[in-house]
Amino acid sequence: MAEGVGRGEILLRPLPCRAPPPDGAPVTGTLRLLLGDQLTRSITALDGLDPANDVVVMAEVQAEASYVRHHKQKIAFLFSAMRHFAAALEAEGVRVDYVRHDAPGNPGSLDGVVAAAVARHGPAHLVMTEPGEWRVRQMMEEWRETLPVPVHIRPDTRFVASHDDFADWARGRRQFRMEFFYREMRRKTGLLMADDAPAGGQWNFDAENRKRLPEGERLPDRRRFPPDAVTREVIALVERSFPDHFGTLEGFGWGVTREDALAALDDFIAYGLPRFGDYQDAMKAGADFLFHGLISPYLNAGLLTPLEVCRRAEAAWAEGHAPLNAVEGFIRQIIGWREFVRGLYWHEMPDYAATNHFDAHRPLPAFYWTGETDMACLAAVVDVTRRTAYAHHIQRLMVTGNFALLAGIAPREIEEWYLAVYADAYEWVELPNVHGM
Repeated sequence: MAEGVGRGEILLRPLPCRAPPPDGAPVTGTLRLLLGDQLTRSITALDGLDPANDVVVMAEVQAEASYVRHHKQKIAFLFSAMRHFAAALEAEGVRVDYVRHDAPGNPGSLDGVVAAAVARHGPAHLVMTEPGEWRVRQMMEEWRETLPVPVHIRPDTRFVASHDDFADWARGRRQFRMEFFYREMRRKTGLLMADDAPAGGQWNFDAENRKRLPEGERLPDRRRFPPDAVTREVIALVERSFPDHFGTLEGFGWGVTREDALAALDDFIAYGLPRFGDYQDAMKAGADFLFHGLISPYLNAGLLTPLEVCRRAEAAWAEGHAPLNAVEGFIRQIIGWREFVRGLYWHEMPDYAATNHFDAHRPLPAFYWTGETDMACLAAVVDVTRRTAYAHHIQRLMVTGNFALLAGIAPREIEEWYLAVYADAYEWVELPNVHGM
C-alpha cells in the first residue's frame, strides 16, 4: 500500500501544454507524481521542481489501501503522513493537487488518479520515481502507451545500492549471501570503517547479540505521538471507510511528519540503541518492543533516510554512548539486510513471487487474524500486531514465520499477511524475507 494520497476537491488551474524542451533544457509544466512511501523532499520525482510551473499530485487511493486488508493503523499512518507532507510542500509555495479518499470524483485507482490529473493539468511531462513494487512499476510502464504525455520514471536514489549495483555484485555468484553484500555496503559508505578495515577488527558482532534478557531489566518507555487534528480526521476516515480491515486504531501513536520521525530516532539513539545489540534476539512476555528501533515505518515511507539513520548510530558509538556490537548490529539491519532484500526483489522478480521451494500449500490459519490459539507466543505476537501494526524482527521471524514454515503454509498466504498487518511492510521487503527465511 505505498502508492497513493490529499486535497483534490479543489482543482488547480490547468497548466498550459508545452512542446517538450530540447535536451538539456529545464523542464517546465511538469506533473510530478508522489506515492505514499515517497515522502522525502529529496526524492528524484521532485528534482528540478519549478513551483511556478509544476504541480505535484498525491492521492489516497482505495485500490491501493485495500488490495490486501491493510492494518487500519498502517492506512492512517500513511494517509496522515501524506497530508502533512503535502502541506509542507504547499508551505514552500509548491502547488499540490491532493486527492483525498472521500473527495468527490476520486476514481479509486492509481491509473484513474493519474489519468484524471493529466487531463486536468495538461502538463508537458509526467515525472515520477520508480515504485517499490513490481505490480506498480508495470502499471507505470503502461502509462507510456496510454497517456498523451511523455512519462519519465526516475530511479529511487534513497537506497545505498542501485539496481545496477546489486546486479554487478550478483553477477557470477552461485549463492547470494547477505554477509558478503553487507561488507561491500560498508566499504561503499565508509560506515564503521578504519581505512579499509572494519572497526573493532571484525565485520560482524552477531555472536554477542544473543543474550537472554535478565529478570528486572528496565525497559525504556517508547516515544509515541498523540494524534493532531489532521491525524484525528484521518482516523475517523479509516474507521468509516475500512471497518473490516485488521487491527485497532485505539492508542494510535505513530509520528506522521519528518520532525516526528527525527524525534523517534532521537529517542531510540538515546534509550534503545545502547542495549539493542545485547538483547535484539530476546523476547519477554508483556514487553512489546524491548530495545528495538520502531523507526522502520518512517524509513520505508521516506520520512527518514537510511544513511542519516546509520550515521547517527555510528556517531553514538564514536561518542561512547553505545557499544560497537549494538551499533554494528543495527547498521547491518539497514545497509545489510534492508538493502540486500530490496536488491534481491528487483533482481529476481517477477518469477520470484511464484517460487515455492518446499511445495507448501496449506492455507493461513484463522488465528493469524484472531489471535485465538493456545500457542502463547503466537497469540502474543498477533496481539501486539493488532494493537500497534508492529512487531520486532524476532517476533516476525521466529514466531509467525517459523510456524508458517513448519506448518507448510503457502508462501503467498503468509506474504499477504505480512504485507497487510505491519506499518512498515511493502512487497519489496516482505516477499524476499518470506522466501529467503
